[in-house]
Amino acid sequence: MNNEAEQITLIDEKGNEILYNELFTFSSDDFGRSYILMYPATDEGNESINIEAYALPKGSDPTAPQDGDLEPIEDDAEWEMVQETLNTFLDPNSKI
Repeated sequence: MNNEAEQITLIDEKGNEILYNELFTFSSDDFGRSYILMYPATDEGNESINIEAYALPKGSDPTAPQDGDLEPIEDDAEWEMVQETLNTFLDPNSKI
């Protein structure tokens, strides 16, 4: 079994390429879309990491390699759902 994280390269507003490790992806039936949570590869092994979340383009497969623009999460209810999913993922007592 391969335990290495999938990696994604994003380009910031200054044109710099930043390598990210995928934490996980998931889909929401309530919002009809999929999401990706990731963190900068430079944070690997650090005590704390900066986790970022994005919506995948509508209709994309969250299990397939991503190629295209990730969308910011701008709706408060949608962002709250993503935060709850992350909290469940990080909870050591969670059964997911």
